[in-house]
This record gives sequence, C-alpha cells and structure tokens, in this order.
Amino acid sequence: MLASMFPIEQVRERFPALRRKDDGKQVIYFDGPGGTQMVDFAMESMYRYIRNGMANLHGTFNTSADTDALLDEAREAVADLLGCQANEVAFGANMTTHAFAIARSLAGFINEGDEIVVTELDHRANVDPWITLARDRGATVKYIKLNPETFTLKLDDLEEIITEKTKLVAAGMSSNVTGTVTDLEPFIKRAREVGALAILDAVHGVPHLSIDVQELGCDILLCSAYKFFGPHVGIAVVRESLFEKLPVYKLKPAPVEIPYKLETGTQNHEGIAGIMGAIHFIEELGYGETRRERLLSGMHAIDEYENELAAEVESFLRSLPEVTLYRAASGRRTPTFAFTIEGHHSREVTAWLAEKYNMCVADGDFYASTMAEVLDVYPTGGWVRIGLAPYNTIEEIEQFKEALAAFIEQHQQKVV
Repeated sequence: MLASMFPIEQVRERFPALRRKDDGKQVIYFDGPGGTQMVDFAMESMYRYIRNGMANLHGTFNTSADTDALLDEAREAVADLLGCQANEVAFGANMTTHAFAIARSLAGFINEGDEIVVTELDHRANVDPWITLARDRGATVKYIKLNPETFTLKLDDLEEIITEKTKLVAAGMSSNVTGTVTDLEPFIKRAREVGALAILDAVHGVPHLSIDVQELGCDILLCSAYKFFGPHVGIAVVRESLFEKLPVYKLKPAPVEIPYKLETGTQNHEGIAGIMGAIHFIEELGYGETRRERLLSGMHAIDEYENELAAEVESFLRSLPEVTLYRAASGRRTPTFAFTIEGHHSREVTAWLAEKYNMCVADGDFYASTMAEVLDVYPTGGWVRIGLAPYNTIEEIEQFKEALAAFIEQHQQKVV
C-alpha cells in the first residue's frame, strides 16, 4: 500500500497519546519496539468492562458470566490474529513471566545430558528461561551464532547444533534491535526431525508480520499485547497436544484443563478486554468475509505502509558516514533501526533528541545483551534505536532526519 493510500489521518485519530504536547511541542513516538501507544478501541474495551461491572470467573451471576464470555471472546480474537486454536491461548502478566513458568513446567521433559538451543540474536526473555531450565536439569546450552556482518543467524551448521540430544529450540521471529526477520522454517523442521520442542518469541513480530501458528508448526509462541497497540498482557499459544500434558505449578483447586491451567490466579480481565480492542483496530484496516481474512489484510496494509517509511529512514542512516547502522542489507526486516554515532554515547543522542525535538527514541541493549556483546556496542552505551509504528508519518521521518543531521553537525568536535 502506497503511503498516499494508507488512511494515516484516521489511524492517528485512534491514538489519543499522539495529541500530547510538551512545552508546546508535539511528541513524536519512535519507541514502538519498546511498546506502542494504545489504540482507543483498546481503552474503550477496557473501560466498558470496568464500567459494566467486574467479577471473577465461573459464578452464577451475570457479571461473572459476562467475564467468562469476555475471556472466551478474547481467545477467539487472538486465535484469529495468530492462526491458532482458541483453546491453545493462555493469558498472563507478560511474555517473560510466561516463559519462566513454561520453563519450569518443562523441567520433567529435560534430563542431564540433554541439549537446549538458543540464539545470539534474541532478546534475553527467549534465552534466560531456557538457560535456567538447562542449569537446573543438568542440560547443555548451545547457541546458534550471529553473523556480525549480516546481522542474521548462521544457519549452515544447524544440523550439527540441533542434534538427537536436543530437547528444546528457542528462536525469535524477528529482532527487536536489528529488525532481522528470521526464516524459522529450518529451525522448526530440524526440531521436528530430532523430536525437540520449538518455542518462538513473537513479541516483536506480531506488530509487523502476519502470523500463522498452525502453518509455522511450532509448539509454543509467546507475545505481548502492549507491543501491538494494547495493554500490558502476555499471550502464550501452546500446541494443544503439548498443552494437555504440560504439568504446571498452581493451586490445587484451580482449573487443570486447558487453556486455564497456565493462568495462575485472577487474570487482568480489563487488560484482556483491551486486547480485543487492539485486534479490532487491525481488523478495521483490512477487508474480507471473516475476521481472520480482515486481520491478515489489515496486517498487510500496516506492513506495506511501514516498509515505505522504513525505506526513507534506512536510506538516510546509510548516507551518514558518522553512523554505523546495525541492519541487514536485504531480506525481510521490520521497521526497526539500531545505530551508533561515532564519538558519542547513545544516551547523549537520545537525550538531545528528546530535549530539542520532543522525540521518543530509545537507547541501550534492549535486553539483546548477547548480541550487544558480540557486536561490542557497550562502550557507547549500546544502540540508539528508532522503531516505526503505523501511526508514524513521513513528516515525522523528515523531522527525524533533520534532527539527527543537526545533532551530528553541532557535535562534530565532541568526544565521548
């Protein structure tokens, strides 16, 4: 979709936070990879649930029945978004909490001498839960290495890394730093060949990519609604056959059937209502006979629009000799850009952009600490990261270009 065809003005109307001004200056949100702004549909869904009477589950009274129905409807909406079954969807605090809970549940499947495979590209939320599991069970951890030239994973020796001893393979759908979209088919295929579980981190993928869990063939997929225009609620999709036999740590009287068995304690019901509003926003951008069709076409519209904006950002960053851009030169990528500026600490750059231009641009390692070590960016405080969302505009991109050029020009003689 050409930028001229994308309904950007209508989209921006859906995000009240875009109206914020600090000291009379419009706030520009380039921090989507850390969490998008919330769409008004999500806010309204949350308020509607709260206003009409909140309750806990499985009661005989109407507010409880309404809450039961709300959760069922939310699972159906998530299933349509992610291409899975509704009974495979569990809600929780966030992706990281889900991952640690699932790791603990998988302890009985891992024995001394087994192997667990993670990657150097991933956010630590898709690394440390599995490393912890390996440590507790006496298993060996193996890494799929990062290619520091292409910012993609080295897949040539996948068969040597994922072996008959491998019991779990964890990989990210896309990097929240470099934007690299990883081809997951070889991982999942190889995991299947050796009988290992395939676990995917889709936190950075869901806001930008169409996802079909059943087509992917993974065992577990994890994501968070606050990365795709909703509230802070984590989502776990667990393959039904695995979910049924997955032992979980929970209270004795609590439900043991799926999908409730992974949901310990009372859930954030109003937050789950908000997920439905976020999904509705994506659906509104699409077309089709079914919600799944509308969501797929809505995501396609977002993807095309973001890619057009991203091309402007990438061309600009690559044109600056002082800038080192950590981004694959080709292949599928999300509109996420990590870079450093020669002679400058990353926090110096983001603080200046915030003060002078009211831009929300983040800095640090973004929990991709293994990659930060491999690429040796800690001496400059990690990366500067600009991430785009469907509410960003070409005019904001032009302001970013102006701002970064001004920073470089005014600080040419400055030393870290």
